[in-house]
Amino acid sequence: MRELINHLSDPVFSFSIVIALYLFIFTKPKIVGTKKFAYICVLIGIPVFIWFCLDSNFFSIISIPDNLPILILIGLVLFFTWFSIYKGNINDERIEKGEPPIEGTPEMREKVWCWPNLVYTELFTIIAGTVFLICWGILFKAPLEEPANPTWAPNPAKAPWYFLGLQEMLVYFDPWMAGVVLPGLIIVGLISIPFIDFNPKGNGYYTFKERKFAITAFSMGWLVLWVFLIIIGTFLRGPNWTFYGPFEFWDVHKVVAQNNINLSEIFWIKALHTSMPTNILLREFLGIIVTFLYFALPIPIIAKFVGKDVRLKMGNIRYYLTIFLLLGMMSLPVKMYLRWFLNLKYIIAMPEFELNL
Repeated sequence: MRELINHLSDPVFSFSIVIALYLFIFTKPKIVGTKKFAYICVLIGIPVFIWFCLDSNFFSIISIPDNLPILILIGLVLFFTWFSIYKGNINDERIEKGEPPIEGTPEMREKVWCWPNLVYTELFTIIAGTVFLICWGILFKAPLEEPANPTWAPNPAKAPWYFLGLQEMLVYFDPWMAGVVLPGLIIVGLISIPFIDFNPKGNGYYTFKERKFAITAFSMGWLVLWVFLIIIGTFLRGPNWTFYGPFEFWDVHKVVAQNNINLSEIFWIKALHTSMPTNILLREFLGIIVTFLYFALPIPIIAKFVGKDVRLKMGNIRYYLTIFLLLGMMSLPVKMYLRWFLNLKYIIAMPEFELNL
């Protein structure tokens, strides 16, 4: 069983499993957003987690003081994801009956004074948080390490946990893409949400039915393409940034062969059995065409499915910006699968201009 779990934990399989769970959660919210579903997950999850902890290798990884808060954060993310769907189901049922959402009832709309209600609540929260951090610092020793030493680097050398998603992207993208372009798209996308999202429904109350696209698209980027990559980088990436299963010993001597190849090499050397052209544009013309089609073809296809009314309501700027951001987000899983199944390193490889996609 442990060998099977180690095998399924490989990103090739675990990423697909997470996508399947994501699709189940957001296509069956009425099943997921119930107390019965939550109780079943807890009753199954706790014994399984305890069984995992009985393994010395797994326990040695999760018991690292720096990793313990991440376990708590993962639990909170899972709980609040379920809680939002649960509350949204309740409001969706009320709206179908012609009733206002719970947050819109007179009892919930009662106003309170900032002083003393809010100030007292914030004060007690600050005190409780301070006490918690002091106790945490006493119980779990996670001191700052010695000053940086250029002659010695830790193995694995990991970024802070909130950057481990970006560090995982470096496996599949050129550094300037994983460290500059994609994070830039994330920031631009978050800034653009108030401009793109013109739907007035769902403001101030939980709902899923009235916000399907917004919730589903954001959750894909948040849960699958960010939180899960952090989990991989924290618990499953060991020495030399090599993948290790949850029950596998972190052996520094483990070596994984990397037989990555560029799209131009596949086309010219593998397919045509000829040498690579010296002209850069000729050499990479196939990758340029593929990249152009990736961003151009979905526009008319999506327009056909969403309908002309949606495009007219959004306007051309909102519409094309939304599609561009979605395609940019989906380029990560596309590139990951190309690397796993085709050993494809770069679609466009122009090291002369430091342009690798």
